[in-house]
Amino acid sequence: MKSTLSIRRAIRAIPAAARNPTVALLVLTSGLLAAPAAAQTLEPEPPANTRIRIGPLQVNPTLSLTNIGVDQNVFNEPPEDEPKEDFTATIQPTIALWLNVGRARVTASLKEEIIWYQKYSSERSANTTYAAAWRLPLNRLVLQAGWKYAKLKDRPGFEIDKRSERSQVGYNGSVEVRALAKTLFGVTGTRQSIDFAEDVVFRDVNLHDQLNSVSTTLGLTVRHELTPLTSVSVNVARVQDRFDFSPLRDSDSTEVIGAIALNSFAIIKGTASLGYRDFKPASSVVRGYQGTVGAADLSYTLLGATRFAVAAKRDVQYSYDNDQPYYLETGVDFSVAQQIFGPFDVVGRFGNHDLAYRTRVLPTPTNVGQVDNVKSYGAGVGLHLGKELRLGFNVDRIRRDSDVRIRRYENLKFGSSITYGF
Repeated sequence: MKSTLSIRRAIRAIPAAARNPTVALLVLTSGLLAAPAAAQTLEPEPPANTRIRIGPLQVNPTLSLTNIGVDQNVFNEPPEDEPKEDFTATIQPTIALWLNVGRARVTASLKEEIIWYQKYSSERSANTTYAAAWRLPLNRLVLQAGWKYAKLKDRPGFEIDKRSERSQVGYNGSVEVRALAKTLFGVTGTRQSIDFAEDVVFRDVNLHDQLNSVSTTLGLTVRHELTPLTSVSVNVARVQDRFDFSPLRDSDSTEVIGAIALNSFAIIKGTASLGYRDFKPASSVVRGYQGTVGAADLSYTLLGATRFAVAAKRDVQYSYDNDQPYYLETGVDFSVAQQIFGPFDVVGRFGNHDLAYRTRVLPTPTNVGQVDNVKSYGAGVGLHLGKELRLGFNVDRIRRDSDVRIRRYENLKFGSSITYGF
């Protein structure tokens, strides 16, 4: 009863502008049916300890209250510009579900993120993400399809500091044929679009005009199942990026990527990939990139008490700046969570990201060779009250260094967190 009352108070604390029926349903479900493991992303396999089971349907709702504390640099301003401070809180209700229909499996998730600032109302937002996937394994065929929609008002990466309103839609599909006992050949395709609101302006640049785009990928893949929990693959793909109002950024790429996928029940969980990308801009005034790209999202639990997690990426990202249409982002985020005694745990976090900008051909180019560096450090302590409720206190510091003065900033966030259902 106390937990339900606390959730009701949290809902009443959210400004009316941020409320909607979807949020109410998510929060109510999370409060009444909190499950021990929540899928923050779309997971192909349900966790072993899914609590809510209705016939072939499995559901995991969760509720998190994060960043309940102080943000010392709300707008990521340089130190000499007197950064603004404010009290902030974020509530994240989520529902993930898995449904078996004959041989097919349907997976779906719904996530809401409500960000609230006490003084600066322009920074308040409600971000919604829907995702669904379908997979049908037959005797020699494996068919898959997926869809994702997001309505967001947040920072779209390390470069743009403005919380930018936009919608993103993605589709994907694949057909695999089992040619050998453990080897499959397939065809894959994806389409992703991003649409910024017409009035979103960052540093006198209209993001709608510069970054609205559609990306289409077609590829061939060979996948080999090493074990029931592990598979390796080689993917060859052609990527076409087209911008609605900024043809300067149009490009075509060829990728050759090797990847490994580790099932959620494996000792090490997640995915990792490494390969080569030949990135060719359509405009002759923009230089291309040929080199390595990759990504990783892996976790490992040692002796049931220590959890290691690493996320890494290296790839081309498009910039809002016309003089520097894209940059190569290379980054890694690492965390360690350790149960120290009884219900207490500690968490440490570290991240490092380099943004290496590519300047287009200009009569008098500026900021040639610019590399922005973003470092983050964080730590937290947590108290588990039963299997489903965790109280925490966190401190996180982030710093961006750049040759461009206006791009430098430091920020410190500290406060409490509550996770109910994980």
